Amino acid sequence: METMNICVFLSAADLDERYTRPAREFAELIGKGGHTLVWGGSNVGLMKVVADGVEETGGRLVGVSVEFLANKTRPGADEMVIAPDLAERKRLLLEKADAVVIMVGGTGTLDEATEILELKKHGRTHKPVVLLNTAGFYDGLREQFRRMEDEGFLPRPLADLVFFAEEPVGAMAYLEEQTGTR
Repeated sequence: METMNICVFLSAADLDERYTRPAREFAELIGKGGHTLVWGGSNVGLMKVVADGVEETGGRLVGVSVEFLANKTRPGADEMVIAPDLAERKRLLLEKADAVVIMVGGTGTLDEATEILELKKHGRTHKPVVLLNTAGFYDGLREQFRRMEDEGFLPRPLADLVFFAEEPVGAMAYLEEQTGTR
């Protein structure tokens, strides 16, 4: 595999520099690597920051939006699919991806994150998953996952399910190593 389709789950909220800077850095790594961004298709907030960064550095954009957000889709994406509901949107995002990166986000992002981890837990997917822990945003979630692991709630080691990266470059290095891309 020379390039990857990297699904990024993230917020569509307008966020400050401590969240937008690392998101843009990761987006530029996607574009410079000739990879494709697979994302929720929105042209607002952090989703726009990432799409801009990928597009400006030569990467492709594949969006999967949902009917009730179709008015927020990014014009000019290489591909845009409108799913009828959130469940189908998640299914399509994962189907189109070789790897998944979870960036900062709210309940929607958390829903997407736990779904891919549940699929991995049951061996329904083997795609690498990275949780990009920008500014310690997911410290609490990592602690909760560790407790689940320590107390026997996970049938597989946490490290088999998700890789926690503190910086964009570490996230990309892990994905390249896992998928055999360079």
